[in-house]
Amino acid sequence: MTELFEITEPFDRRLALGATGMLRDFNQAGVLTAADVHVARRLGELTGEADERVLLAAALATRAVRHGSVCLDLATVGDVAPALPWPAYDAWVRAVSGSALVSQGVLRWEFDLLYLDRYWHQEVEVCADLGRRLAQPPPMVAHDILDAGLDRVFGEPTYVEQRAASRRAATQWTTVLTGGPGTGKTTTVAGLLALLAEQAAGLGDEMRVALTAPTGKAAARLKEAVAEATARLAPEDQQRLGTLEASTLHRLLGSRRDNGTRFRHHRANRLPHDVIVVDETSMVSLTMMTRLVEAVRPDARLILVGDADQLASVDAGAVLSDLVTGFGDAGESPVVRLATTHRFGKDIGRLAAALRDGSADDVVTALQAGSTEVEFVESNDPASLLRAPILAAALAVRSAAEAGLAEEAVAALDRHRLLCAHREGPYGVRHWNRQVEHWLAEATGDPLYEEMYVGRPLMVTANDYGLGVYNGDAGVVVREADGRRAVIAGANGLTAFATSRMSDVETMFATTIHKSQGSQADEVTVLLPPEDSRLLTRELFYTAVTRAKKKVRVVGSEESVRAAVERRAQRASGLRQRLHATGVAG
Repeated sequence: MTELFEITEPFDRRLALGATGMLRDFNQAGVLTAADVHVARRLGELTGEADERVLLAAALATRAVRHGSVCLDLATVGDVAPALPWPAYDAWVRAVSGSALVSQGVLRWEFDLLYLDRYWHQEVEVCADLGRRLAQPPPMVAHDILDAGLDRVFGEPTYVEQRAASRRAATQWTTVLTGGPGTGKTTTVAGLLALLAEQAAGLGDEMRVALTAPTGKAAARLKEAVAEATARLAPEDQQRLGTLEASTLHRLLGSRRDNGTRFRHHRANRLPHDVIVVDETSMVSLTMMTRLVEAVRPDARLILVGDADQLASVDAGAVLSDLVTGFGDAGESPVVRLATTHRFGKDIGRLAAALRDGSADDVVTALQAGSTEVEFVESNDPASLLRAPILAAALAVRSAAEAGLAEEAVAALDRHRLLCAHREGPYGVRHWNRQVEHWLAEATGDPLYEEMYVGRPLMVTANDYGLGVYNGDAGVVVREADGRRAVIAGANGLTAFATSRMSDVETMFATTIHKSQGSQADEVTVLLPPEDSRLLTRELFYTAVTRAKKKVRVVGSEESVRAAVERRAQRASGLRQRLHATGVAG
């Protein structure tokens, strides 16, 4: 739980005017919205539960899901607003655990956590499905072929970690491959797929592979990265793998227009693939992971790839972090961890490591040391200092777009990225997008009156199955011979659309750090809000810094930096406890 709302007028739509008692107090304090209050009151009416402490917990459980948790931890919920009159913990636990809401199965109480029934079932299902996969006999592997393949694919001395990870993954049905940016996760995946394709060819089979990610942008990056890694393999390995496509999870599972959380592939209609690789798994919500795991054939390999230290899904759950912590990485665990960074230079790597370790002093030292890779800007007027690099990047996109060079225009988007924690206010995306447009108008003489002006960078904000574009896809408005077109880079490459068809898009000169997940840029500017911002967390800061390939510029105060390092983005979840309690984690 990360934020309160501020009441601006007596008839604010977030106020439940008929609320009484504790529900009213917490609603007027900005903790609960009207929707939370109405859900709790209705549940109380249906079950005959009148204890206001229980109804408060029900409302907070509803709120918790909206803020990313899958359940409510009564022991820590008071941290959101310590000054409020929270119920005494022990008495509150007895009241909730013995309530009619729990006894009638409307809410679930387990591990001293309170769940809405839906999310409790999802957590149970994920744990059970993973448990069944881990309990199976391991896949048949020709070890002599595997050993020779490992020597061929990972023969270089720098591939020690990737070699060990691939050996583990080849001999188990489920693998959680985790590591920071540039640790060789994609190299490992490409090599592993080559080894598995060789195993399948030895049996006279052709291996069916699915590459997938939560967003179109992440899927496009996965396809490109795997293709680059595959190009370094031996010709026979490249031939066996062929050209691998990538798709979003929604597309892989088969989206349904009549139901946003159910898909065409499920427990009774499994996916046909022999190997399923999921990239950017930290972005996968509990609901999506539930649907994925139930749709995977028991005799198919599932490889979950991601960085457990990044921000979790926008929706409820922190599944990758829970799996890495719950399973651990010793013994027969499915978790394989890569540690050595190869992508960016030592200075960005030092800053990322300090953030991951939670050392505020080391983070400040890494920032203040200064280098060609890391720049720390402490200023009360950041706009004057940021104008030059941000405008140069915007002009590069516009120049290519004006010339009709769609590929170059889209590629130019990845040369610089301005990342913000907030959407609104002086440190927010909306303000900075307007600021960049103002600079662009000054520099070009174009007042940018038209909404779809040439060179406008776009981010898709909603799935459009008719057009085949998905939330997170990026693109540019390009001038073509017959007019302007919105060119979007999705999982299947560049697609051009009439600008009038692009309704769910926003300008992305600046974007939120959450939206930046699954993407990279040569140079990244991170705009930190003041230290009292509830959105400012270590995970947020780490995610922003690790989007950079060559340079990261951090704009903010030392106080904001220290506040970010010291504040964790904690989400209540029982998955890691459930893995241990059911014996899945060994």
